[in-house]
Amino acid sequence: MPNATTAKSSAGLSVRRSKPSDLDALWDLENQVFDTNRMSRRSLRRLLAVPTAAVLVAEDGGRFAGAAIVLFRANSAIGRLYSLAVAPRFTGRGIGSALVTAVEKAARSRKCRFVRLEVHEKNHGAIVCYRKAGFEQFDRHHEYYEDKGHALRFEKRLAPR
Repeated sequence: MPNATTAKSSAGLSVRRSKPSDLDALWDLENQVFDTNRMSRRSLRRLLAVPTAAVLVAEDGGRFAGAAIVLFRANSAIGRLYSLAVAPRFTGRGIGSALVTAVEKAARSRKCRFVRLEVHEKNHGAIVCYRKAGFEQFDRHHEYYEDKGHALRFEKRLAPR
């Protein structure tokens, strides 16, 4: 997803590549959404700068509404959706779905054929979102998270353009 590209919907929802100035909002979102397994501010700053990550930001009516981080490895056909977070006051508005669509677009632009992710087994809202987007569960990691929760592993094959 090129830096200049912004995807817009008629409802005022847009998804764009992040900028270094988004760091404070990303850090705030991380603390609002995740009780455990939070990224540090330093990690977020690094992800904003490295070419192996795409940090995507969703805005609803110009207000910061969510973010997704997708990671890439050289010579790999797999993009990894590392994190997806929607600000609590924006849940139920299609923000997660818009971010997943943007992640898929970013992965295709890197010639990825698959997107994979892990999600806490108790995160039912995210699981529904991923299944609706065409992701299928293929594995499970036991006691993956700090709270000893299990991670469900999902994958989606990306259709060629």
